[in-house]
Amino acid sequence: MTTVQRPTAAFVGASWSALFIGAIAFLIGLWNAQMALNEKGYYLTLLLYGLFAAVSLQKSVRDRSEGIAVTGMYFMLCWISLCAVILLLTVGLWNAALQPSEKGFYAMSFVLSLFAVVAVQKNVRDLGKGAGMLPAEQG
Repeated sequence: MTTVQRPTAAFVGASWSALFIGAIAFLIGLWNAQMALNEKGYYLTLLLYGLFAAVSLQKSVRDRSEGIAVTGMYFMLCWISLCAVILLLTVGLWNAALQPSEKGFYAMSFVLSLFAVVAVQKNVRDLGKGAGMLPAEQG
């Protein structure tokens, strides 16, 4: 039986805080931006797609490391999705009529959100296993 190392409350709190700070900052930036509604929708979709892709890839990597079957096609799609969303954000910001500081703001809040959602997903999984909510060989 595998022993699950529970994350500390400080790490869990820091992870959730980073996710909320990154995502909410990105969303506030979009709300206040002087851009067309379709542009705002593009960046919102990229944030949502990026968060999903990052969680899915993290879960797939962890499943594989724990011996849980993950198909090669799904694993490849996770990588392609994450790379695609980063490329699409880069191209969108490169071509956007924004100040360099605004472009940097969107890029950094996006990256913070992606990093944080991976940590949050790891914590949720570890806490679920530690509490007996998930079998040790799944999650």
